[in-house]
This record gives sequence, structure tokens and C-alpha cells, in this order.
Amino acid sequence: MLRWLSVFFFRLAGWKTVKNLPPDLKKGIFAVAPHATWFDFLIGVGARSDLGLRIGYLGKAELFKPPFGWLFKALGGTPVIRSHSTNFVQQVAETFNKHDSLLVAIAPEGTRKNVERLKTGFYYMAHTAGVPIIRVGFDYPRKTVFVEEPFYTTGDFEADMKKYFLPFYQQIQGAKKDWLENYEKGKF
Repeated sequence: MLRWLSVFFFRLAGWKTVKNLPPDLKKGIFAVAPHATWFDFLIGVGARSDLGLRIGYLGKAELFKPPFGWLFKALGGTPVIRSHSTNFVQQVAETFNKHDSLLVAIAPEGTRKNVERLKTGFYYMAHTAGVPIIRVGFDYPRKTVFVEEPFYTTGDFEADMKKYFLPFYQQIQGAKKDWLENYEKGKF
């Protein structure tokens, strides 16, 4: 029922998804960008429902506190403590290894604020676990969520960002027009 309702409101708002995913995708990290507004969460829930996939997500721990923490957990969220190191990359990799099927979404920017560089955790989670990264772009002017084919990391963060991320995300216009500015200058 919730899935149907999410899709209904997603489409009612004029949004759609364009996906380029293999039908047998079982594991992967969905790198969702740009993350510039709280509305991105609603778009993400709608897109996830529209894709018909069971995708969890990682969010800052503060979201999971009362009064709405229960809702974020019910919608598939897992809190991330960002104030200190918890070896989270290794924990996520081990979790992937324990499951036959696991799809997780994360915002590579790590916040809605403008950032100088992408966080690297999402990349190393995928690399350590040996699962692909699926690029997802929220294009606001076209009201389209683009979901690109998975790719496996090489271990060279900078090279993979230039080869896979930049060409894809240059086509995406987020809620803020200048969101890609630092990345186009090669600052990953």
C-alpha cells in the first residue's frame, strides 16, 4: 500500500524515473546526487517505489531521533554516526558479504550543504564489499530521476570519479545550479 501511494504522489508531482539497470541486480550502492534540499528524500522514496526495488539508505544519526526517527527507520533507513570514526566502511562491507541481496542508497556529498569534495565512504564501501555503484541523479528541471548502469570500482577513486561520475552527473541539473562546480574542476 505504501509503495503504491509513494508512486502515486511521485508521479502526481510530475516526476518519473529513467533506469538503465540489469534485471538481476542483487547488490549495490546507489550513489544519489545532488543532495541539496530536504525534498530530495521524498523524491528518493518515490523513485525507489517507482523502480520497484527494496533499497535501504544511510542517513545521519540525528534523523533517527524522536519525534520522527521511527519514520526514517520504517522507510528503510540506517543511522550513520558522523561525529567520530566507527569503521563504518568495513561494517557495511561485512554486511554486504552476509546477504545474498542488499541494495543501499547514500548521498556521496554526505550533506545538503555545498561541499568542496565528495565523501569517499560510499566508494570504499562498494570497493571493499566487491559490489557495484549505481549512479542516481535527481534532475529538477526535467523532474526525472536518472538511474545509470552499475560499475565496479578499480580502487583508484580519482580515476573512477573522472571516468564514471563526472560524465554522468554533468548531465544532471540539481535543485542548485552550481552543485557540480567543484567536481568539474577535478576536486573529488
